[in-house]
Amino acid sequence: MSGKTVERWLNDPELIPHRKNRQDACAELGVDEEMLWPKSVKDRIKTGTDRELVHSYPYRSACPSTVWGGLIESSSQDLLFAGYTNYFLWLDQPDFVGTLRRKAGEGCRVRFLLGDPEGDVTRQREQLEDVALTVSTRIRITLEHLGKLGAADGVEARFSAPADAANHVSLSVFRFDDELLVTPHLARLVGHDSPLLHLRRQGDGGLFSRFAEHAEELWGRGVPVGVPAGG
Repeated sequence: MSGKTVERWLNDPELIPHRKNRQDACAELGVDEEMLWPKSVKDRIKTGTDRELVHSYPYRSACPSTVWGGLIESSSQDLLFAGYTNYFLWLDQPDFVGTLRRKAGEGCRVRFLLGDPEGDVTRQREQLEDVALTVSTRIRITLEHLGKLGAADGVEARFSAPADAANHVSLSVFRFDDELLVTPHLARLVGHDSPLLHLRRQGDGGLFSRFAEHAEELWGRGVPVGVPAGG
């Protein structure tokens, strides 16, 4: 770029060049962008409830397992795993059973909200996904791992109510005290191919509250594991 072009940009406070051009100009002049174009920096600063979005991932599988592990470790009050199967957690987190037992022993409430492996929505989802490791099988693997926890104090498990199953299977919410990982499931895609949002609570009425309230509503109507869904 020419010196005259940069000079024209700098002389017109309303003229903000393309980001790549701004970066090149700043590198050439040896100054920070906020010194030359403070408005462009200000426009990128999140305000209000926008601050709750920590990060977004186009695929759940793109979120590092270390992020999940760090959120689990930092939680001291509430761990809620409201995925429909929660199967992937046992693969991604080393000694997940031991971690849950320890967190519960430290006074953290640990909850699992699962889909009913015998439910109609589960069978419908299996037909849509059409994969070898079926939805019901993935749920049963989670139940098997939870069984290894035994009657650990502070660990609870429920199936979502039949009337809520369609809402549950389409949206996974994982809570770690004041942070959430949320996956809206797309069409026929399995969970790891759907996008993921990392949210951090900044106040009432934001995205965090909306998704957390959704999960709590499903949990409140859930059926304790071991009790027939129709009973």
